[in-house]
Amino acid sequence: MMRSDIDSAIRLHTQWRRQFLNAFADGAYADMPLSEHRSCMLASALQTIDRTKLAEFGQLVAIHTRFHLLANEIIDLSNNGLGDSADLLLPELNEASHQLVGRLDKLRSLLDQ
Repeated sequence: MMRSDIDSAIRLHTQWRRQFLNAFADGAYADMPLSEHRSCMLASALQTIDRTKLAEFGQLVAIHTRFHLLANEIIDLSNNGLGDSADLLLPELNEASHQLVGRLDKLRSLLDQ
């Protein structure tokens, strides 16, 4: 994984998170392809990393996995008419998102060394 790949992953992730949160904020989640995160390419890109460069590689993968589990749960709740319950998970999703971007930033700086 190259530095430009990480920059792209962060940009795409941030854009998707913003769209996701905005869709819920205005109640228009049905207008957004919320399942888009299920085709996330970050997991496959992470496979190419020399894990010796990142001591906390397992934590990065765990945060990424947690983010997608939360997104899936929010989507499932919303699709089943439980939008209020889904809304309660949005702060947790937002926090997982920030943690993920933070780990990717750290990875980028390690790759620059």
